Amino acid sequence: MITVNPDGKIMVRRCLVTLRPFRLFVLGIGLFSLCFLMTSLGGQLSARRPGDSPFTIRTEVMGGPESRGVLRKMSDLLELMAKRMDTLARLENSSELHRAAGNGHFAVDRSPAGAGLMERIQAIAQNVSDIAVKVDQILRHSLLLHSKVSEGRRDQCEAPSDPKFPDCSGKVEWMRARWTSDPCYAFFGVDGTECSFLIYLSEVEWFCPPLPWRNQTATQRAPKPLPKVQAVFRSNLSHLLELMGSGKESLIFMKKRTKRLTAQWALAAQRLAQKLGGVRRDQKQILVHIGFLTEESGDVFSPRVLKGGPLGEMVQWADILAALYVLGHGLRITVSLKELQSNLGVPPGRGSCPLTVPLPFDLVYTDYHGLQQMKQHMGLSFKKYRCRIRVIDTFGTEPAYNHEEYATLHGYRTNWGYWNLNPKQFMTMFPHTPDNSFMGFVSEELNETEKQLIKGGKASNMAVVYGKEASIWKGKEKFLSILNKYMEIHGTVYYESQRPPEVPAFVKNHGLLPQPEFQQLLRKAKLFIGFGFPYEGPAPLEAIANGCVFLQSRFSPPHSSLNHEFFRGKPTSREVFSQHPYAENFIGKPHVWTVDYNNSEEFEAAIKAIMRTQVDPYLPYEYTCEGMLERIHAYIQHQDFCTAPGPAPPGARAPQSPFILAPNATHLEWARNASLAAGAWPPAHSLRAWLAAAGRACTDACLDHGLICEPSFFPFLNSQDAFRKLQVPCDSTESGMNHLYPAFGQPGQECFLQKEPLLFSCAGSSTKYRRLCPCRDFRKGQVALCRACL
Repeated sequence: MITVNPDGKIMVRRCLVTLRPFRLFVLGIGLFSLCFLMTSLGGQLSARRPGDSPFTIRTEVMGGPESRGVLRKMSDLLELMAKRMDTLARLENSSELHRAAGNGHFAVDRSPAGAGLMERIQAIAQNVSDIAVKVDQILRHSLLLHSKVSEGRRDQCEAPSDPKFPDCSGKVEWMRARWTSDPCYAFFGVDGTECSFLIYLSEVEWFCPPLPWRNQTATQRAPKPLPKVQAVFRSNLSHLLELMGSGKESLIFMKKRTKRLTAQWALAAQRLAQKLGGVRRDQKQILVHIGFLTEESGDVFSPRVLKGGPLGEMVQWADILAALYVLGHGLRITVSLKELQSNLGVPPGRGSCPLTVPLPFDLVYTDYHGLQQMKQHMGLSFKKYRCRIRVIDTFGTEPAYNHEEYATLHGYRTNWGYWNLNPKQFMTMFPHTPDNSFMGFVSEELNETEKQLIKGGKASNMAVVYGKEASIWKGKEKFLSILNKYMEIHGTVYYESQRPPEVPAFVKNHGLLPQPEFQQLLRKAKLFIGFGFPYEGPAPLEAIANGCVFLQSRFSPPHSSLNHEFFRGKPTSREVFSQHPYAENFIGKPHVWTVDYNNSEEFEAAIKAIMRTQVDPYLPYEYTCEGMLERIHAYIQHQDFCTAPGPAPPGARAPQSPFILAPNATHLEWARNASLAAGAWPPAHSLRAWLAAAGRACTDACLDHGLICEPSFFPFLNSQDAFRKLQVPCDSTESGMNHLYPAFGQPGQECFLQKEPLLFSCAGSSTKYRRLCPCRDFRKGQVALCRACL
């Protein structure tokens, strides 16, 4: 049992009676008023608050009369409270004296407590009164000082007329009218005054000259670059799997793929390290923003991962992440707009202002959705840092569509183009567009033991159809009936409860299979057959790597944005002659057969021939883990779109021409005794220049000679000297903006040079021109790199 001291009980009762609820309320009001008063005055006793932006010039001292009025009112309020408190105390004490017959000491004890509380409130009122007098003196002095400062700076806050900053006055006018349109301006200290406009436009943006009375030390001091760290190959991908996050089916798919390929990535890293020897590789800080997986872009892929939707983009992104991580670079991965804004340093608002800090990443890998999001939220910083961006672009972006002004004037503008990037910043899934960089992906590589097991376990009469969605099978009964006469047909079509009616009854449908089980199915099959869609996916390469023959349809006429809905709106005029042009052109027979499906006899003959053909599993080097590592290493090491020197003006003539006419007089070569162009990559000595036939694109003209068109060499050829060395009779020479230049016009004997470097293009042709084409050699199995590119 707990005992309580009687004196303690008396003390508690005494406190409860003394501090009645009303008195507690009055005391609270007094203390709150005092705290509010001191807090309000705290910022007005100085011309600037501690948390203010350095760009803000405060004029709050102009509120002096209001502040003095508040002080007087609060002092009066405290005096009134003290009087009422005194009256209540007297009334309460007199009534309690009548009730004090048995407990008189309570009334006697409480009287001093009430008196003490009244004395404290009176003291507070007196202090507030004293403070009011002192603050009045301070505010009068501040008003006088502020008027002098304002007079001195009024002339310094006018938009200067400086020819080096021609847009300054116009930007100030815009700020006057629109500075409240985005909260980010207030975040940077803009408050509607002329000085705040000029400070912002000179120190945050760069449209106005620095103000002479501003402290320039802070604004001109650039952050010290971090010390360079050497990149080291990684073989353990567990941390990468953590960086990739979770919660989306697409991310789960990508992580499973990365985990399954870990051993192959580790072996590839070991091989590449041996090949590079002691080459120093600086570690880059890289942001990877997968825009198509963000909720803001709709993320249409994640819900379809388990329903037969396209996986090609996720395959490629998983391999890009793995390659960058294995190469030893620092990664930050984002799949939401909020994460992107946080990592970039986007100020609060609607995206009109620059970033709050210099971009902390050397490179940014994203897609078209992410590119649009970055432009919307980076303000002027997007233009400043766009040279660091690499855009993963499945089907490619040709220069004519990339140049905004040219695309608008000549009918090339689409929803996906007009970014004015260097075309090499766009990175494709297949090497179909040499104007862009070939990024690619990887297929699982088999060792010799696995290859022998596959050869021994193949069924000579088993076919697997390329198409997980039932719509792909619609209208294909004729082909399937012919194929069914010779082979057992298997499908992997997604369905929930009932068999899709588009799939004939004689087809054995396995439903949607996980990737390992799909691989096992391919290892048993003889044939992998496509029905024209999807275009250029990874599955045909996986089938060929597992020992299948790939049979596909030839398109006549070829599919393009002019005649096919799928390509409409894409920033390319490329003509696709088959479902998988890379497989047709770079692999070919016996692994790839391309036939006219509209010709039943040709189709049936191809099936018979394939059944008699023996093929080994085959995987091009550029689609192995090592090939992708090699390619991305070369890009990171050599591609620099921020500091690369611009081309010489059209028609500029070097003191000594670096070209000589080849012995057979068909093309130009880089002279052996000519000095190499500093900083050029690929190395200029790999250049071979040909004059294409009329109506022939440079892409095709170079391939005709077993070479690859190299757009970075165009500036070397953009001169009269190149035409003269090729013995082309130019009656006149003009410069203009045309994605087919430099070229020789027919008829008219006129030579045309390129005026806009962003329009140098391997793609494009016209019967009016014979194009001057820069070509280069390439490494075996690696068309993206020349022989000397590593």
